[in-house]
Amino acid sequence: MNSSTPTAYRPETRTATNLSLGFLTGAVIGASLTAFIGGCVVERTPLIVTGLALPAAYGLLFLLATLPHRAREAAVVPRTALAAIESLEAFRGEASDVPVRFELSVAPDDTPAFRVEIRQDVNLVELPDYRRRGIVVVEYPPDRPWKTRIVKRPTPEWEDRAALAQIDSVPGPAMKDETSEGCLSGLVTLLGLLLGTAAVLLLFRADLFDSHDAEGDAPRPSISSSPSSSSSTITVTSATGTVALGPGRSMLDKGELREAVESLTQGADRRRALTVVVQNRLLTVVFSPTGVRTAGFDPRSLPYDRVPELVEEAGTTLGVGSPRSWQLTADGVSGSLRLTIVVTGGGGAGTVQTDGQGNVLRRSGS
Repeated sequence: MNSSTPTAYRPETRTATNLSLGFLTGAVIGASLTAFIGGCVVERTPLIVTGLALPAAYGLLFLLATLPHRAREAAVVPRTALAAIESLEAFRGEASDVPVRFELSVAPDDTPAFRVEIRQDVNLVELPDYRRRGIVVVEYPPDRPWKTRIVKRPTPEWEDRAALAQIDSVPGPAMKDETSEGCLSGLVTLLGLLLGTAAVLLLFRADLFDSHDAEGDAPRPSISSSPSSSSSTITVTSATGTVALGPGRSMLDKGELREAVESLTQGADRRRALTVVVQNRLLTVVFSPTGVRTAGFDPRSLPYDRVPELVEEAGTTLGVGSPRSWQLTADGVSGSLRLTIVVTGGGGAGTVQTDGQGNVLRRSGS
C-alpha cells in the first residue's frame, strides 16, 4: 500500500489554556493545604472547612466545565487504519506490561497518511510481535490523530489486510500527544501554589498569627522562677500548664497540690482540663481546647486530701517494696473522671484506680 502525500497534522494549540489551568490548580493546592494545616494548628473550624471544601469545589467546577468537551470527544467514532512501525523503544517497568514508544506511519484508506509518535503499554510476552517495519492495525479519532492507538486484537479482516500490506514511510517530524509545556508549565504551577498559600496567609492572618490570649479565655503565657529552695516555677500557655516545685518540697505535702492547681487556673473563666499528671515535684495540666465548654473536668475538683493516702496504699499494700517514684494521672477525656496512681519500687509496680472522689475501684501489682 503506497501512502499519498502527507498532510501536516498538528494538535490544537492550547498552551495558554494549559498554563492557566496549571496556575489555577497550583493556587488551589497551595490555598487548601495552607488553610487545612493552619486551621488544625490554631483550631479554627472555618480554616479547616475552607481547606476541605476548596479542592472539592474546584474539582466539581472543572468536571462541569469540561463535560461538554469530553462529551464531544466521546461522540467521535474512531477510524481504523494500517500503520508501519518506523521505530520502537521499550522502557523498563515493574509490571508485566511495559511502556513502549512507537513511531508509526499511518496510512488511512481515504485521507492522507501521517507520521505519529505514541506511547502504549505492551505485555512482555507480546513484545516480540512488534518489530521495525512491521504492519499493525491502529485506531484514532479523526479530529485528533495524535491519539492513535495500536489495536492488539484486530478483526480477521484487518489481520488479513495487515499481513499483505506494504506501507511507505511518511517523511517529516512525527506529531506527538504533548500537553505539557515543560519547565514553563512547572514554574507557572509553582507560582500558583505560592500565590495560593500567600492569599490564605493574608486573608486569615488574624486567625493564624494573632495570639490566643486576646480572646480573654486563655491566660497569658508566663514563666516565673526564683533561686530560693522554697520557690516553684510556673509555666502557663494556651494548651498546658506546669508547676515545678523547688528542692525539699513535694506535691504530697499538705496543701501543695491544691495550691499548684489553683496557680494554673486563676481567673474568672475557670478553665477545664482534659488530663492532670502529678509527680513528686511536678504538676502538668492539659487544658481543654479554646471554645469547648463541655469537654474535660474542673481540676480543682480533685480529691486532694486523698492523694497521699492513695500513694501510700499503692506502695505498701501491693508489694512494691521501697517506693522510688509515683505518678497520679487524672483523665476526663472520656467523660467520667478517673484517677490512676502508679508507684514503682524495687519490688515492682503497684497501681490503684479510683473515681473522681477518690473511691478505690481496682488494685493491681506486678
